[in-house]
Amino acid sequence: MSSSVSSRAFRVFSWSTLVYTLAVVLWGAFVRATGSGAGCGDHWPVCNGEVVPRAPTVQTIIEYTHRVTSGLALVLAVVLCVWGLRAHAKGHPVRKAAVFSLVFMLTEAALGAGLVLFKMVAGNESLARAWWMAAHLINTFLLVGAMALTCWWAGGRERLTWRQQGLVGWLVAGSVAGLLVLGVSGAIAALGDTLFPASSLADGFRQDISPTAHVLLRLRVLHPLLAVVVGALVVFSATTVARLRPSPEAKRAALQLGVLYALQLVAGLVNLLLLAPVWMQLVHLLLADMVWIVLLRLGTAGLAEGAPRVEENPAPNLSPT
Repeated sequence: MSSSVSSRAFRVFSWSTLVYTLAVVLWGAFVRATGSGAGCGDHWPVCNGEVVPRAPTVQTIIEYTHRVTSGLALVLAVVLCVWGLRAHAKGHPVRKAAVFSLVFMLTEAALGAGLVLFKMVAGNESLARAWWMAAHLINTFLLVGAMALTCWWAGGRERLTWRQQGLVGWLVAGSVAGLLVLGVSGAIAALGDTLFPASSLADGFRQDISPTAHVLLRLRVLHPLLAVVVGALVVFSATTVARLRPSPEAKRAALQLGVLYALQLVAGLVNLLLLAPVWMQLVHLLLADMVWIVLLRLGTAGLAEGAPRVEENPAPNLSPT
């Protein structure tokens, strides 16, 4: 197999692995939203003490399907890592991204197992479960991000550098941190919607402001506020990065990021008005993942070693006219 054909095959495989992993992430959200996390009891990796459950309930089928698809995702991550290391020379950015993809896939599996073994599923309303969900969300974002960077660099893009990036580096780092915090608040809000469903929009507001409300409900109200604040930061960062690092990739990513975030805000509003139906929660999560991926794409384009630069504070022209 020629080098060009092999590189093309790896790019196709890396993108396919990313798409499949996103599907597994969405199915995991479906498990949580339908209360099926205890479908296999507190057994892991077996399901209710069986390798293949006999006479399973609907919740067992949902949870067991997630475990099987997650297992295949782990196999794909192993192949991605091994292939990435073998197909790219030492020092190539794909190698590091592929290794981190496998590392975060392993920690993703460990967190999923912990949720089951420590019974942080189904109707568990403890604050500890919120912490587990936060860790799970952050790890999922890091996993998806590592796979996205693998795809990006497999296409021949330049490696990034944080050295002497000035404002661009701070904006990218701040936007990444902001989206992680927003994602955590979204995971907690979704957990609150699952555990304490509201019968109407007014009932939901009463739940949130009640002095006796569960801590998950009190945290839920922070998510829409954070969405607006982080959205302003992300859009400002995108436009500024595209102006200071005016490569075609950066400009395209900035435009896509603005459109996607606007759609995400609309989806969040619809999710609120419809009282968080399962299908809308999945759409909301998918858009969040897409925003995250495009932000990283903007970051890699803006922080690329050979990215064109515009001076942040150009000195005034003092030459005579």
